[in-house]
Amino acid sequence: MGFDVGMIVTGKVTGIKKFGAFVTLEDKRSGLVHISEIANSYVEDISAHLEEGQEVKVKIIGIDETGRINLSIKKAEAPSDERPPEPRPVRRPVSSAPQGGRSFHQASAPKAPPTFEDQLKQFMQESNSKISGLEMYSAKKSSRRKSKG
Repeated sequence: MGFDVGMIVTGKVTGIKKFGAFVTLEDKRSGLVHISEIANSYVEDISAHLEEGQEVKVKIIGIDETGRINLSIKKAEAPSDERPPEPRPVRRPVSSAPQGGRSFHQASAPKAPPTFEDQLKQFMQESNSKISGLEMYSAKKSSRRKSKG
């Protein structure tokens, strides 16, 4: 049986390594499912997702010039209609001090989740702050070295 990129076939897991799982296909040829192609979520331990002898449906995502077959389990699954989970908003501590002399909490409308642009802006601000802190630390450290010599 000839294999082509894009085909979905079944195979049996014959070996599990830290970097991926080896799968023997129908004609006794073997392919590799890289750890990044096992599931749509982060995979730390392949054994938590697969076990030797397990039959799996895989999609052929590549065949190199030496004939090695690259496989994907996550791409062989039918696309689901469900959307990826929304990122959880970052929780900020609430001040317990009364505002404007009032000792009760005012009910406010729930805030909409931040837009991508807002999240990107916040990330850039935090990143720039960290970089400037590292630059100041580096400058202090190098000035200490110069003064010792």
